[in-house]
Amino acid sequence: MKTILYIVQKEFKQILRNKGMLPIIFVLPLLQLLILSNAATFEVKNIQFSYVDYDKSTSSRALVDQFRASPYFNVLRDFSSKKNADEAMEIGEVEVVLEIPRHFEKNLVKNKKSDLAVYINAIDGAKAGVENVYINQIVASYNQNILVKAYQQDNQLSKPMNVMAIPSFWYNNTLNYKTFMVPGILVLLVTMLTLFLSGMNIVREKEMGTLEQINVTPIKKYQFIIGKLFPFWVLGLVILTVGLLIAKVIFNVPIIGNIGLIYLFSSVYLLVILGMGLFISNYTDTQQQAMFIAWFFVVIFILMSGLFTPIESMPEWAQKITLLNPIRYFVEVIRMVMLKGSGFSDIIPQFIIISAYAILMNGLAVLSYKKTN
Repeated sequence: MKTILYIVQKEFKQILRNKGMLPIIFVLPLLQLLILSNAATFEVKNIQFSYVDYDKSTSSRALVDQFRASPYFNVLRDFSSKKNADEAMEIGEVEVVLEIPRHFEKNLVKNKKSDLAVYINAIDGAKAGVENVYINQIVASYNQNILVKAYQQDNQLSKPMNVMAIPSFWYNNTLNYKTFMVPGILVLLVTMLTLFLSGMNIVREKEMGTLEQINVTPIKKYQFIIGKLFPFWVLGLVILTVGLLIAKVIFNVPIIGNIGLIYLFSSVYLLVILGMGLFISNYTDTQQQAMFIAWFFVVIFILMSGLFTPIESMPEWAQKITLLNPIRYFVEVIRMVMLKGSGFSDIIPQFIIISAYAILMNGLAVLSYKKTN
């Protein structure tokens, strides 16, 4: 035990002496959390909107005014023809073009219906889908106004019959995207920090030539590995703590569940990442190699973790691959505990999987580490 404590003490001193590493460990992750949480948004604003109004009627102008009143659309101008609107969209001047046909108001009065044409720049399919939802909501609101006016003109004393759905938003009643994104980004930062540092740690000893000196000492393999990884396990929990404070104080993300449950799961999860970093370092000779390999896996893990895109929307083969992704389980658990108030019984499947993952990765890391004395 004393041997492990000496190694741990040596590692902490080495970390604190390295002035270049301290900003990477403590400053950059916090800046990334603040920046990414504000930048990673699912909302689409300042949509460049234009229209072609062939009707020039009171009804068509009222419809355009609905878009002007929306905070999501930036109404630029009206075009005299569809051809001019197409040219503006081709050069990227506008993103959405609304075409109001001739006799729009006449058809509304006579036939009780009329058609609109909407052209959306769909290079970014996700953004185009959100824009389409906004447009449909505005048109639906416009239809509601027309229905009310029609009843008023017909001197109907009673209100028009209407079926209205009243939504109740659970766990994020303000629909604030930061409430959803901040916990996931915190998982990302904790993962990247601990994986990169642990992956480069032993490789750094190889480059400096000190690993061979350690190998010929009486230090046991398990003592050396625990002593090397324990400081980064502690650092991972420290970063998690600071990230949770930022999430609560700055972004006002609710922490409904037991925070001790988050630390329990995080403690086991960090063993997975540290074991992975040790495994990578055992098969690399330079810090650059370790960084490239770690980054390769991190990119795949992030994109297939459900952090930015729902796993349910992925192809079936991709959903099966995500079962091997440890980040997926941490993202699920931290959102469940923080936002839904889930208890230990709710996260038992994820906890069992991540525990098995920790045993597997650390077992492979220990077996792959060669020590001769």
